[in-house]
Amino acid sequence: MANENSKILTAEQETKLRQPIEAYVGAIQEKIDSLRVDGIDKVLSCQNLIDGIKRDRNLTRAERDARIAEVQEDLNKAKEIRDKNKDEIAKLIADAEAYLKAHFVQEYYRPVKESCDLEKARVKEQYRKNLEELQKEHQEIVSKISDHKELKDEKYVYKNRLFDAKMKLEKDLQQIKDRRHAAFNYKFHLIDLLRMSKFTFLESRAQKWENYKYVFNRRTFLLQNGLYIAIVLIFIMLCIITPAVKNSPLLTYNNVLNILQQASPRMFLALGVAGLILLTGTDLSIGRMIGMGMTTATIIMHQGINTGGVFGHIFDFTGLPIGVRVVFALIMCTLLCTCFTAIAGFFTAKFKMHPFISTMANMLVIFGLVTYATKGVSFGAIEPTIPSMIIPKLNNFPTIILWAVAAIIIIWFIWNKTTFGKNLYAVGGNPEAAAVSGISVFRVTVGAFILAGILYGFGAWLECARMVGSGSAAYGQGWEMDAIAACVVGGVSFTGGIGKISGVVVGVLIFTALTYSLTILGIDTNLQFVFEGIIIIVAVTLDCLKYVQKK
Repeated sequence: MANENSKILTAEQETKLRQPIEAYVGAIQEKIDSLRVDGIDKVLSCQNLIDGIKRDRNLTRAERDARIAEVQEDLNKAKEIRDKNKDEIAKLIADAEAYLKAHFVQEYYRPVKESCDLEKARVKEQYRKNLEELQKEHQEIVSKISDHKELKDEKYVYKNRLFDAKMKLEKDLQQIKDRRHAAFNYKFHLIDLLRMSKFTFLESRAQKWENYKYVFNRRTFLLQNGLYIAIVLIFIMLCIITPAVKNSPLLTYNNVLNILQQASPRMFLALGVAGLILLTGTDLSIGRMIGMGMTTATIIMHQGINTGGVFGHIFDFTGLPIGVRVVFALIMCTLLCTCFTAIAGFFTAKFKMHPFISTMANMLVIFGLVTYATKGVSFGAIEPTIPSMIIPKLNNFPTIILWAVAAIIIIWFIWNKTTFGKNLYAVGGNPEAAAVSGISVFRVTVGAFILAGILYGFGAWLECARMVGSGSAAYGQGWEMDAIAACVVGGVSFTGGIGKISGVVVGVLIFTALTYSLTILGIDTNLQFVFEGIIIIVAVTLDCLKYVQKK
């Protein structure tokens, strides 16, 4: 133990170990700084000055050009000095890096790391001894107490002492962790000064990995990823069970393509409702939107004259070219879905109505209208040439997947690279603060609903092509639950303002793959709903726990 304690470094000893490195690299840094003063430092200063002159609206154009010309002369001279000193600076940097490579780990970082490991073990041992002493002392005191109130007070004091001991342990461990982390980063601090914040790819990866380990918390990690880990384990188990039960592997190329093909139309729905969940809302009318869109698209692209009518009228679009019918079906699907989502968005934004109510009303109205208008009948198949026009197969690869990829890219761009996307996060996180900062909460809310309607329309149109028609008012029932569940599993929080497109994509793929796997195994559809419900409740529970932890 005495030998181990001798290896534990004090702050003064650690500083002493670092002094040769500081002296050698510091001397080189001084030479580099002196070479940079009239070179690269002057170049950066002149460039900043020119940028400032260009932005100065108080100057006339002639004055601006004259000042820029003056600074440009200094800039050209500085560039000549920079180029002249470039090779010498590179040699000095190489010298310093070679010294760091030879001495930093061996003479400084490794001793500090070993010291931290030993100190960590010592602190834990001390904590264990403290617990034993506290327990012994508590038992001695309890054995002498007969009064119930005094016994209760002693238990309370003992509990507080245990808590204090644990807090001291965590504080000591954090200080040790900070020392080791600071020692690791010291090398990159020196390189940062030498190269002016330019790191190689491997150096950047090393820093990111170190920072991840430094901030890693097991509880937080499990809250964020526990559900994904559980689902992956379930899927692995299904992959093992399926060959034994069905005599065929689950994870084949064709099965993967089938999963992606089924997930593609659903991706549009999940991307649409994700924006509403980001605003602490939801949409219960998605399934009925799909039924309406499927019915509309099937009527327009129907093979021959429609066998069923709408409000008693039989439509015949066979006189139009097939290409026109395809485009017209897309426009009508999108238009109808957007109109209804815009209505729900208006009531939600204008009258502060909860989206649960406005979209539930939409759900009832749409289902009632479509069922009454069509008498609830299915409209059969569309023209057989249309699917190959919209979603052709290229070497057996279903291009409907490419439609979904395009939607993901576009929505990612809207969420992350546009003002509307930033406002969406702001309104979802705190609508009052967003309104005070000048953001129109009404426009953002209605805009999110309209965007959702466009995506629903596209999804219904693609589903119609994938299923070769068969549109009816009942089609799409329950799809709203799949879309909402995918978003929740993907990390789009109902608390608002939290969520990523990547999470939505992962959520859709998880649910589609799980449903497909259970179907192949022959699991009853009703039991599949049970699995889905369990996943949803676990996902929302974890989301709530993360929210409570932040509070």
